[in-house]
Amino acid sequence: MSVTSRYREAWEGFWRDAPEEPGAVFWDAEPALTAGLHLALFEPQLADPGLAMVDLGCGNGTQTRFLADRFRHVVGADLSAAAIEHARHADPAGQATYRVLDAVEKNETESLHAELGDANVYMRGVLHQAEPDDRQPMVDGIAALVGDRGRVFLVELSEAAKPVLLGLAQSPAGPPPKLAPIFQHGIAPGEVADDAVPGYLRAAGLTVLARGELPLTTTESTPDGTRIELPSKWLVAGRAV
Repeated sequence: MSVTSRYREAWEGFWRDAPEEPGAVFWDAEPALTAGLHLALFEPQLADPGLAMVDLGCGNGTQTRFLADRFRHVVGADLSAAAIEHARHADPAGQATYRVLDAVEKNETESLHAELGDANVYMRGVLHQAEPDDRQPMVDGIAALVGDRGRVFLVELSEAAKPVLLGLAQSPAGPPPKLAPIFQHGIAPGEVADDAVPGYLRAAGLTVLARGELPLTTTESTPDGTRIELPSKWLVAGRAV
């Protein structure tokens, strides 16, 4: 099983058209407001910080490079080849390594696990963008990467984010400039029930070790200059000890 061609093409088109400059993409917030906050929650739960860290759905690699400053071996992985090109271009020093990966395809996640061994996985706001039928296979792929010793930090928009996004999209002035390309490329955010995410993890053989709520910061602002934040929930999971 792999993602649909429509879904892949939508992401390729989005990243081909995305500007290079930092913060130009709706969710490309600076790490101090995103991965930095998440890492403070994730690191205490790591059974082995020396494992490779996989930034799954890395996009242009902003968070990947932050993680590469803190872990020995970091791999940024994304479905889109255009996204990976952005990430490599923004990382001329090669702080991290990057690769195109279809996390829904079992053979691809198993091959990466065979290469890296058990890994820790960071994934921010990817599951709700996936087609509904792809969500469980994607989490199964995460479980394959985690193996016996790894942990996954998974943060997803909560159900409460939907009215916020709808309000932005249906504004009389139209959606904010950084949100508009998401809809234009046919990758409008989907909806994942709050209780579905831990269910996907359990079905993949993973145990939820910690959870909480934390606003997901974007790069867009309201007309009065307030940074737009979306309600989100985070979970840390791994194999039961």
